[in-house]
Amino acid sequence: MTEVRVPADWPATPEAARAEQDRLRPLVDLVGPGPTAPRLVAGLDVAYAEDGDRLAAAVVVLDAASRTVVDAAVAVGRVAFGYVPGLFAFRELPALLDALDRLTTLPDLLVCDGHGLAHPRRFGLACHLGVLTGLPAIGVGKTPLTGTWDPPASPRGSWSDLRDGADTVGRVLRTRDGVKPVFVSVGHRMGLDNATDQVLALSPDYRLPETTRAADRMCRQALAGQVGRVSPR
Repeated sequence: MTEVRVPADWPATPEAARAEQDRLRPLVDLVGPGPTAPRLVAGLDVAYAEDGDRLAAAVVVLDAASRTVVDAAVAVGRVAFGYVPGLFAFRELPALLDALDRLTTLPDLLVCDGHGLAHPRRFGLACHLGVLTGLPAIGVGKTPLTGTWDPPASPRGSWSDLRDGADTVGRVLRTRDGVKPVFVSVGHRMGLDNATDQVLALSPDYRLPETTRAADRMCRQALAGQVGRVSPR
């Protein structure tokens, strides 16, 4: 497997990374509405080695109707940036973009294991990936990065606003009855109502979307050396 190469002009300091966020943030489309019936949906996730210096990024494309894998790719390399709160995407983006480039199928929607607008600088991983690729993107976080919320009602499909000051930056969504919610936010070229609907549709049996679950399995296998050339099942 070819090692991921970090671009020569990749930000090397927190100041440079924040400047890049500031440059790209105005390009984010937070309205959409985005695809309401996407045919191919990609899940993206990253796993880290125990020493924290190496990572594996996986992109798994599912048929949205059957939730079967139609394409997949993985990239392994070293982290591209230090650990700085609010700038975590800069560690992972080169590997994720490398994995996306290896796909033979263009997805209609990117579902990121992370956040989009629900980010302290309003520019999380889903926003960054969406702007760089031009593809509709949403973020689905297991835990929040910012904001306050009221607990949603217990039944599946219940939600409450995720608020940061006067702004609504996402939704706290219950994907299973009585199970901890997930944190949904717009990344790029999607509306929040549509993003919520897509996450529910992709989470018929478990708390996390099937896209996230599939990508999580693949990047962990790759990090453990169990994945070589990846092909669709």
